[in-house]
Amino acid sequence: MRPKVIVNVAMSADGKIALSDRTEVKISGEEDFERVHGLRDKVDAILVGIGTVLADDPKLTVKERFVEDPKQPLKVVLDSRARTPEDAQLLEDGDHLIATTQDVKKEGWIKCGSGNKVDIGMLLNELDKEGVKTLLVEGGGEVLGSFFEEGYVDEFNVFVGSLIIGGKDAPTPVDGKGAQGFDDLIDLKLVDCEHLDDGVLLKYKVKYG
Repeated sequence: MRPKVIVNVAMSADGKIALSDRTEVKISGEEDFERVHGLRDKVDAILVGIGTVLADDPKLTVKERFVEDPKQPLKVVLDSRARTPEDAQLLEDGDHLIATTQDVKKEGWIKCGSGNKVDIGMLLNELDKEGVKTLLVEGGGEVLGSFFEEGYVDEFNVFVGSLIIGGKDAPTPVDGKGAQGFDDLIDLKLVDCEHLDDGVLLKYKVKYG
């Protein structure tokens, strides 16, 4: 068994999530922020990659102005090279777990696989043992690419904001090596569409095989 995996992202109308230098751009409005925090409150854990931690320093908490008496989920970071800063905001409050590899000598960190990449399958098994039944993955692009490529995504939620970022080097929601041929394409089934703020929320189920 493994947790159900929900991917949630926000992107511009041209499919970008930040400027070319990876500077964060505000894409969502208050309605989508409220939705995201409500979603965080319902899951058991939130996962991001170390790139997101270094670029945005997120807290990964549920804000009380959006959810009354929130349940704070476990915060999980993929960090194969031990780059998580000791003063990272996500370490300040609530439970957290940093996943790395056997090559990293850090006490208290969970070791999943060897080499320079965390074994996601092993991590999901460990999270299941910890009682995590639903995992929300929020970024970044390389992390989402790995989850999709390895077939671990069950639900994909994307808020499309009404702005254009442009630029061939601007990051997209799903990076990694991508499809190398038609057989690598991942099919989605659109299950819901909702107007929020000045954008639209698209909800998909992921179909593998």
